[in-house]
Amino acid sequence: MENLENYTMKDTRSGFGAGLMEAAQHNDNIFALTADVTGSVKMGDFKATYPERFVQCGIAEANMIGISAGLALSGKIPFAAGFAGFVSGRVYDQIRMTVAYSNLNVKIGASHSGITVGEDGATHQMMEDLGLMRMLPNMVVINPCDYNQTKMATIAAAEYNGPVYLRFGRPAVPNFTEENKPFVIGKAEMMREGTDVTVFATGHLVFPALQAADTLREQGVSVEVVNIATIKPLDVETVINSVRRTGCAVTAEEHFLNGGMGDAVCQCLSRNLPAPVEMVGVDDVFGQSGTPDELMAHFGLDKDHIMEACRKAISRK
Repeated sequence: MENLENYTMKDTRSGFGAGLMEAAQHNDNIFALTADVTGSVKMGDFKATYPERFVQCGIAEANMIGISAGLALSGKIPFAAGFAGFVSGRVYDQIRMTVAYSNLNVKIGASHSGITVGEDGATHQMMEDLGLMRMLPNMVVINPCDYNQTKMATIAAAEYNGPVYLRFGRPAVPNFTEENKPFVIGKAEMMREGTDVTVFATGHLVFPALQAADTLREQGVSVEVVNIATIKPLDVETVINSVRRTGCAVTAEEHFLNGGMGDAVCQCLSRNLPAPVEMVGVDDVFGQSGTPDELMAHFGLDKDHIMEACRKAISRK
């Protein structure tokens, strides 16, 4: 993927809604559940088309997870969706005990994730959810980068047998990946090839990582960009092979540095191929109110900070 100029702006939560509808058209066992946020998680079309398979749980996320577990035990494929802060942290016990421990076929759709919730402030800016979910045995953790990839990841989650945590966001972001490209759970995607440094990016940080790579290329720095859409299971082979070529790495994510994708990459490298790594993310502080663009810049989740991290990683080789 070479051209970053021809793209539209679309929110990833709408990709979830579109993927859920497409999956439901081919599988009558798919159910949709939400906690009083039907419109926010883009389940309106599903509710109108398949009312007999839609469950409005009200503001009761813990009950929603319990109902989902029961549906899974009955052979159904429930997608339980809500705001990331409330379908991960608020109901962690229910997810741990009734979904992950029992290895049930429940899909958790987490919208309004990360710092880009914006003006809602720190209480709603869930930046620890990836860490919470990747620590649970049996849980698959997916964080797509744009509308197209979120749609296809949702379809892949419906076809996968087991618990899945699928993270997506509220704001419109660049939609730049190939339309209808099948999503393979557990496989990273090479977005740019390079020789000087690898940037492992996930979610909303993939596009800025590509922008950083293009700018650095003009300055004579060859940057490899890898989209880590599946954080668990991590594509260990791709991570190791890439860093073997470049000798150093940068991780970039809209999440706390503790417990996120960067931690997973560092753990992989420390076990297999120790190398300098710089991490771009939120460093152990809660968020604050502001527009998404203001907050991404304030917390250093942008092209310029990725470029700075690349230079620093290269200097440590």
